[in-house]
Amino acid sequence: MSGSDYTVRRLGADDLATMRALNALFRDVFDDAENYASAPPPDTYLQAWLAKPHVIALAALSDEAVVGGLVAYVLDKFEQARSEIYIYDLAVADVWRRRGVATALIAALGEIAAARDAWVIYVQADYGDDPAVALYTKLGAREDVMHFDIAMPKSRDPAKEV
Repeated sequence: MSGSDYTVRRLGADDLATMRALNALFRDVFDDAENYASAPPPDTYLQAWLAKPHVIALAALSDEAVVGGLVAYVLDKFEQARSEIYIYDLAVADVWRRRGVATALIAALGEIAAARDAWVIYVQADYGDDPAVALYTKLGAREDVMHFDIAMPKSRDPAKEV
């Protein structure tokens, strides 16, 4: 999948530098250094994470620069023998917006979803994020839901959760 001046590809365990660049893009676009830069995982963690079959990391690249990307997770369902794919993060660098990058990333994810016989792809958008809401409205049906973060004890070590 590609545009006229970028390509989209899935990242694997050997793509540490590209994944770290994608993480930096998320940090910058979301203006969230606390979550995306304060405690980067070690290489072994990131390689194992990228190798997991339920993890989908896609990068939009212009030459070797990451200009957009998404991270999604495959969720196997119990009520029927099917899966859903959740887009956890999706971002495009400011200067690359309105050039089809986000749509190309979602289309590439759609190809992966179809190959896995996934039932649906879903994504959360925040109120006030009008460009994201407009994009997702163009691509799918809106469902208004509530989202809750349930805090966990601070004593756990996420690097050990590979």
